[in-house]
Amino acid sequence: METLSPRLPKLQSWYWAAPRIAIGLFVLAVISLLWLLHRQELEEQRASLIGDTLWVEQNLQFNLSRSQEQLQQLGQDHFANDKPAANFSARIRSFLLNNPGIAHVRILDADGLPLRRDPGVAGGADVGEDLRAEPVRQAFIISRSTGLPTFGASQETGGEWHFALLVPHFRDGRHAGSLVAMYSFRKLLADQVPWWFAQKYRLSVVDANGAILGSKSNIEAGEETLRHRIPFDPPGHGLVLVATAYQAETNLPRNLLALAIVALGAGVVASLWAQRRHMQKRLDAEQALSKEYAFRKAMEDSLFTGLRARDLDGRIIYVNPAFCRMTGFEPADLVNRLPPMPYWAPEEHEATQAAHQKSLAGQAPNEGVELRFQRKNGERFDALIYEAPLIDAEGRHTGWMGSVVDITERKRAEELARQQQEKLQFTARLVTMGEMASTLAHEINQPLSAISSYTTGCLNRLEAGDLPRDELREALGKLASQAQRAGRVIRRIYDFVRRSEPQSASCDINAIADDAVGLIEGDARKRGVRIVLSLGEGLPQVRADRVMLEQVLLNLMRNGIDAMQATPAADKQLVVRSAAIEEGVEISVADRGAGIAREAAARLFEPFFSTKPEGMGMGLNICRSIVESHKGRMWVEANPEGGSIFRFTLPAA
Repeated sequence: METLSPRLPKLQSWYWAAPRIAIGLFVLAVISLLWLLHRQELEEQRASLIGDTLWVEQNLQFNLSRSQEQLQQLGQDHFANDKPAANFSARIRSFLLNNPGIAHVRILDADGLPLRRDPGVAGGADVGEDLRAEPVRQAFIISRSTGLPTFGASQETGGEWHFALLVPHFRDGRHAGSLVAMYSFRKLLADQVPWWFAQKYRLSVVDANGAILGSKSNIEAGEETLRHRIPFDPPGHGLVLVATAYQAETNLPRNLLALAIVALGAGVVASLWAQRRHMQKRLDAEQALSKEYAFRKAMEDSLFTGLRARDLDGRIIYVNPAFCRMTGFEPADLVNRLPPMPYWAPEEHEATQAAHQKSLAGQAPNEGVELRFQRKNGERFDALIYEAPLIDAEGRHTGWMGSVVDITERKRAEELARQQQEKLQFTARLVTMGEMASTLAHEINQPLSAISSYTTGCLNRLEAGDLPRDELREALGKLASQAQRAGRVIRRIYDFVRRSEPQSASCDINAIADDAVGLIEGDARKRGVRIVLSLGEGLPQVRADRVMLEQVLLNLMRNGIDAMQATPAADKQLVVRSAAIEEGVEISVADRGAGIAREAAARLFEPFFSTKPEGMGMGLNICRSIVESHKGRMWVEANPEGGSIFRFTLPAA
């Protein structure tokens, strides 16, 4: 205890000094608060004065500009002809009524002399001394030489200050005269300064010598607190708009002092409670934000889709784990990197750079863009990228967010499906040729038999020694014709059934239809079906695989021939038409069979659906797949003459 006793007085002195210090700080805080409030009030008053004065100044300028434009229009109408319009005086009076700040309007001739015309024009009967004043003459000379409206310097007339606006007018390149509007400072301020401004301030127009030319205010002058000056241009010539604010009687400091004492007394207690509540809310908000961030982080980390954020310069600012797994790079290897990126494939650099520039320009396609990237180990993979603007909490565009999907396996599956589709199409062509084998054999046998007959006849005549040269030439020509006929049949069969990669080239749809008819016309004759070709002229070329389109037509024609088995012989007609449409060409195959039931028509193009007992149900499905792969479409409709019409369209090359 003895060791603590010397320190006890120091503790007691501090204990008693603390309230005094607190009171002193309290008083100092109140005084400081009052001073700050006073300064704040002055600054707010100053800002309000400046803003209001600028508004009035802009309003005055707008009024002067509008009046100038109206004077120019009036002058053009007046000086355009030798004789002014009959309603010119009425227009001048209307102009003066709409512009109370203008004392009167005068008309000057080319020499600057007043015109004494219609007394209806304000002041038209009398020529005042104000037009002979030096400021008006100087403004007239300047406006005539420059061809521009000119404001004159201020002048006192009849105990009131005015300024002139001279608007020159020219006809056929020569000065025809001028319109002069004499503005009264007092009237202009009385008309253009609003009542609310006059209730708060005094607005005066002061010249370069400090003389007041006009003013407006609805308050009594007192102790000046603030003043703001703005050049009054136009009319210029050193004129200044001066807005003055006067101090009003108020008990604001006393009221603020009492309010501050009461508020601070209650605030000491309330602030601690409010601070506690604020801290509790902040802790709750931070905890909720932490949970939300953890949830979103877990959600992003569990995605299989790669996410990559870039700023407006293309610099990577964020990657999620899926993107890192996809490329094999760590976040530290990618964040803050600018192109070229380490996952860009060197052989695809130009294409990737072009896609990058389009993305930064906001031109990325909505359906995404496919690019080939490389992993860290050099392995290539295909990626589908969707880009979207990155918008922050304040609504600003700060960059781009990209969703990256590895589509390597999907593309492999698509390629496998394409190969299977090609095999299926090839198999269908072989099946078609197999079904038509007997007819095609007959088609080939006919020219071969004719060749054999012509050859035997020629040999017999040669042995007899009585075969003239002309008959031999004719027989040989017929032999060649039959050989060409057989060759055409064989070529068509070979082109149709040969296995090859799809060849997309510009094709004539009419030539394709001719070849398809050449393959099936023998079978049609055998079944008593007439094939009618109605091919349009001047059709646009289509970009397609010739063999695939021939397969479509051949399949549709065979289906039409099969559908007319029970049709009377006189009605067995298959019509193949081609015509130009807006987007390309349309081809139709119309039969006169029994038609297709509505229920069957809805499923006609489905795989493995067939209306034939022995059909596999793949022919029409393959036909539609081929047409859609060429960016066309296929459908079926009823034939008004009985039967069905199969149509398909193809875009022009």
